[in-house]
Amino acid sequence: MESEQMENIIEVRNLAKLFSNQTALKDVSFHVKKGETFGFLGPSGSGKTTTIKILTGQLIQTDGEAYVLGVPVTKLKEPTYRKKIGVLTDNSGLYGRLSVYDNLKLFCDLYDVSLGRIEEVLQMVNLQEATKKIVSKLSKGMLQRVTLARAFLHRPDLLFLDEPTSALDPVNTKHIYSGLEGLKAQGTTIFLTTHDMYEAETLCDRVAFLNNGAIQLLGAPHDLKQTFADHTLTIVLTDGQKKVIDKGPNGADALHKLMTDNKVESIYSNEPTLGDIFVEITGRKLA
Repeated sequence: MESEQMENIIEVRNLAKLFSNQTALKDVSFHVKKGETFGFLGPSGSGKTTTIKILTGQLIQTDGEAYVLGVPVTKLKEPTYRKKIGVLTDNSGLYGRLSVYDNLKLFCDLYDVSLGRIEEVLQMVNLQEATKKIVSKLSKGMLQRVTLARAFLHRPDLLFLDEPTSALDPVNTKHIYSGLEGLKAQGTTIFLTTHDMYEAETLCDRVAFLNNGAIQLLGAPHDLKQTFADHTLTIVLTDGQKKVIDKGPNGADALHKLMTDNKVESIYSNEPTLGDIFVEITGRKLA
């Protein structure tokens, strides 16, 4: 990250959303810095998609304030701002009767983008051989990749991704990660919702844990893992046994003795995953 003075591209203050008598979001506040990848993490039903819909102007909040690109979210339907935002949600917005290429060509025309960009984005999602395929006949995973390609076709300043790899196999997920890292390197800010903790640790500069419509914890993955670490090491001995020792002076003495006696097979730190931390603070799994 460049500096703490980096411009905020998203500002959310005391956001709340009610559906009938059900609270979807309550007193949610956070900001996203320009150029960072920000993860919004939580299980299904925690409020992640509701937040994205508010931040992209698809829903109106019940209370609180939300600013994107320096303006209230109510202004995001204006063409000037729509062209600066890319969105991937569960609604693909693709035309089923058209080919992959023709779908992307329509969006090139809409955003005044060179047709050469189509080949670039299809390579990013590993679909360069699928240009002539009809969208209605695509598998769920392929459809997800076309939708993602469309979301960053116009090189948006801000990209909203709602569970971007949920339908993908590991090979294609890796392609998506590589593509997103490339976009970030070009200056794109990415707002990512996911319940995949590996994805969050791989891509995100900072994450917020959302549970029952409220943020429970926010910070950089490395910092959160350090905060919740139990400061122990697990020693695997040559006879297959395991010993857990403290990282302090007493543990160092014990480790030195084991190594002197040639009893150590391997050593690893007992650092928690983001999933472990989420369970610890909420009592819920990210499923």
